[in-house]
Amino acid sequence: MEPIEIGLIVSGGMLVLVILGMRVAFAAGLAGMIGLIWIFWAKFGYDPSRFFKALTIAAKTAGQVPHSKISSQALSLIPTFILIGYLAYYAGLTKALFEAAKRWLAWVPGGLAVSTVFATAGFAAVSGASVATSAVFARIAIPEMLKIGYDKRFAAGVVAAGGTLASLIPPSAILVIYAIIVEQDVGKLLLAGFIPGAFSALIYGLLIIGMAMTIKGFGPPVSGFTWRERFAALPAALPIVFVVATIILFVYNPFGGDAWGTPTEGGAIGAFIVFVMALFQGMRWAELKDALLEAAKLSVMIFTIIWGVLIYVRFLGFAQLPSAFSDWITSLTLSPMLILICILLAYAVLGMFMDAIGMLLLTLPVVYPAVMALNGGEAVSAAEATFGMSGPMCAIWFGILVVKMAEFCLITPPIGLNCFVVAGVRDDLSVQDVFKGVTPFFIADAITIALLVAFPAIVLWLPSQV
Repeated sequence: MEPIEIGLIVSGGMLVLVILGMRVAFAAGLAGMIGLIWIFWAKFGYDPSRFFKALTIAAKTAGQVPHSKISSQALSLIPTFILIGYLAYYAGLTKALFEAAKRWLAWVPGGLAVSTVFATAGFAAVSGASVATSAVFARIAIPEMLKIGYDKRFAAGVVAAGGTLASLIPPSAILVIYAIIVEQDVGKLLLAGFIPGAFSALIYGLLIIGMAMTIKGFGPPVSGFTWRERFAALPAALPIVFVVATIILFVYNPFGGDAWGTPTEGGAIGAFIVFVMALFQGMRWAELKDALLEAAKLSVMIFTIIWGVLIYVRFLGFAQLPSAFSDWITSLTLSPMLILICILLAYAVLGMFMDAIGMLLLTLPVVYPAVMALNGGEAVSAAEATFGMSGPMCAIWFGILVVKMAEFCLITPPIGLNCFVVAGVRDDLSVQDVFKGVTPFFIADAITIALLVAFPAIVLWLPSQV
C-alpha cells in the first residue's frame, strides 16, 4: 500500500474518532502514532519479525516532536497572553471597560448589547483567550441586559459572539499558533489582526442596531448619562490602552527603525503591567492563585493539543499527503478564488465538529501549501501572483481568513466552546438557549468574511507598513 493511501485511511479514522467524541489531542496523537508504525512497517514489507523495529522507529520519531516544537520561543507568547486576560479581570479592567462602553454607546438602539460587543473587543486587546472573555462578560454584561428587558437568549448570544473577537484582536493565541505552523512572522500576523478584529466588532454592532430598529421591544436604548459621567468613566479604562500600546510598540516601532523588542517580550511586559494594576486594585493571594491556575489550565490544554496534532503532522509528512493535496488543488480547472471560497466553506463545516485550535493544527499542514501554490508559490511577487499579493502577504491574508473562520467553531453547534462557557456561568441558561442567541451573528460573520476576501487591503494595510 502506498504512503498516500495509508495517509488517507489513517486521516479518515482520526476524523471518525473526533466525531465519536474523542479529544482532538488524543485522536490526532493516536492516529499519528498508528500511521507512523504502519508506514515504517510497510517499508519493511510487513515482515512480522520487524514489527517491533517499525514500532521503535515510530516511537522515536514521535517522541522528538514535543520538545523540538514546544521549545519554540514564539509559543511562550501563549501563556503570557492568557495570563494578561485573567489578571485584567482581577484588576477590575473588565468592569471599567463595560461601564465606559455603556455610558458612551448605550444611547443607540440596542445600545447595551452594542456596548457589550465593544467592551469585549477592548478586553480582547489584553486577553488572548476567547473562552476567558466570554466567561468574564457572562458575569458582567448579561445581568445588565436582562434588567432592561433583553431576551436572555440574545443577551447570551451577544456575549458568546463578542468573545470570539479575542481570536483576531491581538494578543491572539490562535494567530500565534498559525504563525508557528506556517513559519511566518508572528509580529506581522498580530498586527494584521487589529483592523479585521475592529471591523468584526463594527459589523456586530451594526447588526444589533439594525435588529433593534426593526424588531419591536428588542432592547431599549439606555439614556441619562451626562457628558461629565461619560468622561469620568474613561480614566478607569485607560490602562487597557496603555497595555495595548506597550505590546504594539514592542512589535512595531512607529518611529522607524528596528522594533523595541520581540512579541514575547511585549507580552511579558504587558502581563507585568496588568499584574501591578491588579495589585493596586486590591488583588489578594487567593485571586492571584486563581488567575495563575486558570491561565495554566488553558495553556496546558492548548499545548496538549499542539503535542498530539504535531505527531499527526509528522506522520502526514511521511505519507506525502500535503504535497499530493497541493498538486491536486493546482490541477483543478476551477477559478482559484472559487477554490479558496470552497476551502473556507469547508472550514465552516469542519468547525461544527472540532475546536478552533485543533482544526487549524490538523488542516493547515495540508491546506496552507495548496493555497500558497494557488497564489503562485511562497516566493511569488505581487505582480505575478494569482491573488495580486506576494507570497508572505498571501500567508498573512489567508491566516486572518482562516482564524476568522475558526471563530465559527467557538459558537457553532454542537461543540461551540464559547456557548458552553456562557451556559456554564449562567444557571438560568441552557446551551440550546445560547446557540439560538448567537444565530444572527453567523450573518455578520459571513458579511465580514466576504468583505475581507473582496478587499484584502483591510487585512494587509497595517502589516505592509512595517
